[in-house]
Amino acid sequence: MDIHEALYTTRAMRRVIKDRAIPEAVQQRILDAAIRAPSGGNTQAWRFGLVDDPGIRAQLGPIYRECMATLWATVYRERIEQARATPDDPESVTMLRVQRSAQWLADNFEHYPLLLFAFSRFDTTGGSIFPSVWSAMLAARAEGVGSAITSVLLFQLERVLDVLEVPRDEDWNFNCCVTFGYPTGRWAVAPRRPVHEVSFRNRWSEPLGFEIPAPLWPAKR
Repeated sequence: MDIHEALYTTRAMRRVIKDRAIPEAVQQRILDAAIRAPSGGNTQAWRFGLVDDPGIRAQLGPIYRECMATLWATVYRERIEQARATPDDPESVTMLRVQRSAQWLADNFEHYPLLLFAFSRFDTTGGSIFPSVWSAMLAARAEGVGSAITSVLLFQLERVLDVLEVPRDEDWNFNCCVTFGYPTGRWAVAPRRPVHEVSFRNRWSEPLGFEIPAPLWPAKR
């Protein structure tokens, strides 16, 4: 796959074919790509957990749903209330669509065929783990596997660590969970605010100096 196609079309793919197993060879390529990512000081102080056991997933599902309920009731409460009050507003349409997608993930968490849990040590910023997580997601895209990253389990972290039997005395930090599955939807370039609206050059208040009104991939011929 062309690298630009992978970069432009790897987005949160939450709706997947439930319980369709991901072959071990594909899992191998995903993880092997992940560990090739940069690591601060080349310490490689990371730990990746793959979860495909139905029993463990069944334990994590209710926990995940509780975490999502907390998220909707706290961090996103005002945005959701505003979106529901003005459902025809373009931003509200986007917000409500994202909520439905994220809730589908929560409602079906135990049916994702593969979960990846990322842990790191001595790096509270995530700078040495998230490049590897993104590499895993790009590798999955190349295999036709959709992925979505989430950290909402932090709301119930102790319960999650208990289920995964993560040692408490070794300074491991939970960074995120990634769901993997074969998507039911189509791959596409995700709509985003253009770069000139979210970027600056040299100083915060100075403009970028160029505008990109439409995605540069695929290139127009």
